[in-house]
Amino acid sequence: MLEKLLRAYGDYFDIERKGEEDLPLAAVCHFHVRSAKYVLMKKAELWSAASNEHVYIFSMPELTADLYRQCEKTAYEQGMALIKPDKEHMYTYITAVFLCDTCTDEARMLLKKCRIYKSFHFSLYGWMDFHTVLAERGADRFLTNRSGRANAKLMENIFMTKGKRSV
Repeated sequence: MLEKLLRAYGDYFDIERKGEEDLPLAAVCHFHVRSAKYVLMKKAELWSAASNEHVYIFSMPELTADLYRQCEKTAYEQGMALIKPDKEHMYTYITAVFLCDTCTDEARMLLKKCRIYKSFHFSLYGWMDFHTVLAERGADRFLTNRSGRANAKLMENIFMTKGKRSV
């Protein structure tokens, strides 16, 4: 599952493979894009906007509530450290992807109810939204929090082939 996911992210994201002993953090993927509008020359810039996404991929045999809390905290703290809010910053998505064989009901509930959002200077310097995704082996769908629903569609496109699961 991990290799297939990294191949899919590899076209657009910068990927760092991890191997931390205390946490099952397998990889971190970074995406950065900056858009701007000019008049005649680059010095006459009308506006600019920077968008970022940081995806933390955790791989483990079983996702428990305690492990979920540790991984969520790690993704949030490391992701927030990468955010530099300024007048160009539009948004940053921090996404925690959990790849596992099984998951406890308590961990599913925590993942689904996760709501972390932060605006910088009343959104004048952008905002941050935290997304979660659970890809459980053998499950018929991908579980996400409310703000991560678009990631479920992405996971379906990556792991589903013509109506069949390939996980």
